Amino acid sequence: MYDYDLLVVGSANADLVIGVERRPAAGETVLGSDLAVHPGGKGANQAVAAARLGARTALLARVGDDAHGRLLLDAQRAAGVDPAGVLVGGAPTGVALITVDPSGDNSIVVSPGANGRLTPEDVRGAAGLLGASRVVSAQLEVPLETVVEAARHLVPGSRFVLNPSPPRPLPQELLDACDPLIVNEHEAKVILGGAGAGDDPEDWARALLARGPRSVVVTLGGEGALVASAEGVARVPSVKVDAVDTTGAGDAFTAALAWRLGAGASLREAAAYAARVGAAAVTKRGAQESYPTAAEVDAL
Repeated sequence: MYDYDLLVVGSANADLVIGVERRPAAGETVLGSDLAVHPGGKGANQAVAAARLGARTALLARVGDDAHGRLLLDAQRAAGVDPAGVLVGGAPTGVALITVDPSGDNSIVVSPGANGRLTPEDVRGAAGLLGASRVVSAQLEVPLETVVEAARHLVPGSRFVLNPSPPRPLPQELLDACDPLIVNEHEAKVILGGAGAGDDPEDWARALLARGPRSVVVTLGGEGALVASAEGVARVPSVKVDAVDTTGAGDAFTAALAWRLGAGASLREAAAYAARVGAAAVTKRGAQESYPTAAEVDAL
């Protein structure tokens, strides 16, 4: 019996968000809206998104002993996440500087801060959390060696989900653990080596699957997603909505997919549900505050 449906190993940031009429070009200054500060970070986002849907969720992360760290911890507790694995201290809390244009598209620069101090030793110290979790989900806003260590400490019967964002080449050991590897177009092309990846998402999925993951999901924004496994490759449609802000939508997708897989859904079923969760998230501003409940997803 697992105590947690999902353990997220990853980042926790304070999102500093400014709305702009258009994102600045190199060397250009533009005026924006008043600064808004929100809890964010891919790891913290995924944990909140899963908990909001009803998953029993825990987070393994590191924040600073500062106001931003307290904001993040409060947000986790409010969403129903168990923050027992959130370590405090070692560096200031990570910060993401985000600009959002009127179409809802965003640009993000991240200062890792305490996220860069989440170590393999921290993962080993959290062996109890890993052993109590049905699914472990990770991203790459914490050190790569920390993510590899998490994959090494999976218990029999558990599942490892990776969204390699920001993307970088991955060691074979990590690729082999992924079930699934979740990527967008940019992440797929980085892992596959850039221009040689071609332009066909089905080709990306097959090429990534050949690298070692047990399954692959390619997210396609408003076009839904594509899933690939030993059973084949299939498209999963999205729900058409009017996007307001895409910040954190990919994290909501990943969290929902990981949770549904742990609950016994097929890869295609889980991706279809995750696409609805991601669509619901983009209809509201912000990241964590935009994440839907299960009832809101069903209504969509």
